[in-house]
Amino acid sequence: MIRKSILLVLVGPLVAQNSLSLREAVQLALRENKAIAATDAGMRAAETRVGEARSGMLPKVNYSESYTRSDNPVFVFSSLLTQHQFGVDNFNIGPLNRPDSLNNFQSQLTVDQVLYDAGQTKNAVKGADLSRQLTGEEQRRTRMQLIAGVVKAYYGAVLAAESLKTAEQALRSAQADLAQAESVRTAGMSTDVDVLSIRVHLAAVTEQRIQRAADLEVAKSALNDALGLPLDSAHVLTTPLTPIDLPDLTLASLETGASTTRPESREMRLTSDLAKTQVDSARSAMLPQVTFHAGFEADRQQFINKGGANWLASIGLRWNLFNGMADKARIEESNHMVQSAHANEERMDSAVRLEVRRAWANLRAAGQRIEVAKASMAEAAESLRITQNRYQAGMSNVTDLLRNETAVLESRTRYLAAVHDQHIAATMLDLAAGRLTPDSEVLN
Repeated sequence: MIRKSILLVLVGPLVAQNSLSLREAVQLALRENKAIAATDAGMRAAETRVGEARSGMLPKVNYSESYTRSDNPVFVFSSLLTQHQFGVDNFNIGPLNRPDSLNNFQSQLTVDQVLYDAGQTKNAVKGADLSRQLTGEEQRRTRMQLIAGVVKAYYGAVLAAESLKTAEQALRSAQADLAQAESVRTAGMSTDVDVLSIRVHLAAVTEQRIQRAADLEVAKSALNDALGLPLDSAHVLTTPLTPIDLPDLTLASLETGASTTRPESREMRLTSDLAKTQVDSARSAMLPQVTFHAGFEADRQQFINKGGANWLASIGLRWNLFNGMADKARIEESNHMVQSAHANEERMDSAVRLEVRRAWANLRAAGQRIEVAKASMAEAAESLRITQNRYQAGMSNVTDLLRNETAVLESRTRYLAAVHDQHIAATMLDLAAGRLTPDSEVLN
């Protein structure tokens, strides 16, 4: 039987070992895995885009400074006017046609404010907020997938360690059988055939033990990769590989919950809302826009004196009456995107429900396999005990002994695989139902 507590020692060169439960492994991965850091940065970027869209409601203030020197008659004439330096002498034909070069230091301060844009800014803000929510669902989906990946890697390492222990037990049993066969042969109760047969079996078990050790090394590295740690990090895994008690949940409730809480389902609904917002934005482009503009200007021959100032204020109306049917095409395109989003939403709902049913079936099958494997394991162990006693007494042949040795190893392996699959199926069911979090019961 599997012990209630498993101490899986993952040896890494020159690395201190730390005890690590499954829940602690999940918390560690959420801190260290770079996929989480990437989604967090994407979420912050999406939040800033909302602020960027809201800026369309605020005035735009700009300041500019320029220096120009020229003897162009028009430039000199207009600059003297704006500098408040125009005099009677400047009407003389000679200087008017061929003026001396003139400096002009110009400072401008402008303010622009949209008074009415037919809801374009409002739609831009709504679209940016929907994109932010989409990014949030992508972030939640990444976290859930990471948790599921950690669970798979964690129990994969535990299963690899238990499989190695099983192979080592089989190896010790085969060695004991070999010693017993040699003793029986010495007593004249068997032939060299029995000894050779057990040696062949011992070689096969030794190969399995070698392979299980290699599998464990790979499983340790896979777990560290899922955690976002160096591949040679060492841990003592403390969560045991034992059957779990399943909560009483109905398939219908899980499907309904998945349709409303799965990140993919919510992403499809948000995508549909975003497409509708794009339709509204395309239609608003055909309506008039009203803007306000104000400016203050200072022109000087020298940077700090000999100059004048002026200001202006205006309200403008811009109406897109015709732009080659581009707006109409954009509206039709947006309507098609809405239809596509609705179709994808229905398709995703069906796919989500199918995933829930698949995970539910796998979980039930794993539980049934555990019961079958548990009984088989006990029967195989008892059959081996009886056969060993009969072989020692010369009442059974080596073929029966080896067949029972193999049955014990296989039944133990099937039991461990069924328990492992039950944990994974329970995790995948929570993932499919959209409720896998760091606090989920499956992590206990």
